[in-house]
Amino acid sequence: MLRCITLLLLLSTSLAHAEVIHKERSLYRNILVEETADLRCLKFDEKSRKSSQSCMYKSKPNKLVFNYTKMTFASLLMIDNPQNVLIIGLGGGTLSNVIHELYPNAAIENVEIDPAVIKVARDYFSFIETDKVTSKVQDGRIFIKRAALKKEQYDWVILDAFNGDYIPEHLLTKEFFAEVQSVLAPDGVVAANTFSSSKLYQHESATYAAVFGDFINVSTDKNSNRIIYEMPSEEALDARVNKLAPMLKKYDVDIEKLRNSLFYTKGNRDWPEDTKVLTDQYSPANLLNF
Repeated sequence: MLRCITLLLLLSTSLAHAEVIHKERSLYRNILVEETADLRCLKFDEKSRKSSQSCMYKSKPNKLVFNYTKMTFASLLMIDNPQNVLIIGLGGGTLSNVIHELYPNAAIENVEIDPAVIKVARDYFSFIETDKVTSKVQDGRIFIKRAALKKEQYDWVILDAFNGDYIPEHLLTKEFFAEVQSVLAPDGVVAANTFSSSKLYQHESATYAAVFGDFINVSTDKNSNRIIYEMPSEEALDARVNKLAPMLKKYDVDIEKLRNSLFYTKGNRDWPEDTKVLTDQYSPANLLNF
């Protein structure tokens, strides 16, 4: 059974009294590392500096900052003990670090197009690399194409690549999602961090559904997010929550709250039936994301 997760959140953090502790222009973007009291954040937008790609508490690096990061772990309601994890888009390496702590025997491949981001993650965000946790400088779509040719399969694929404003357009099409599907292990999970506050939400939804079928919405009091997966039984969810709750507590992830926020879109799709699917020929994310 194919399972995927799509998670949505507009990332932002206060700029009050922010101090820039690192700044550089890479081949792809402006990179800044800012500190505000105990909070250290990675940012790609020098002009407005409103959107953070990754943040950590210096005093409590295990405590997750963003709801979207926490919501990614709703994936664990669908999959047990992932052993092969692929993360497209590194940021500060927060997701990789937590997954490594939770599942130290899992192989985790981080794919990031910008080598400068990997270096910043190492130098400023305690990104962990071991013989099990690796990072590769490559475009995520090229990596997945090559992984498919090599018959690689992953239990958990996390799509978290951002160019500063939004997801690169070639990582948001029906053709790309079909390529992602081709590297999923049986019962594999795909988690994708996206936004829900623009017209693009409907097109993304239609595109995910065109490849993966119906999915689950995850909605909290702060954010609206999506999971692409057939709804598990109540008994299965109860068992999973009981197992995960103590594991995720130190990261400030309330798995019971996430479980109670699941809403299956089968028969309840919240986008028009005639919504245009995004393709390699039609993917104007920059125009729709407003």
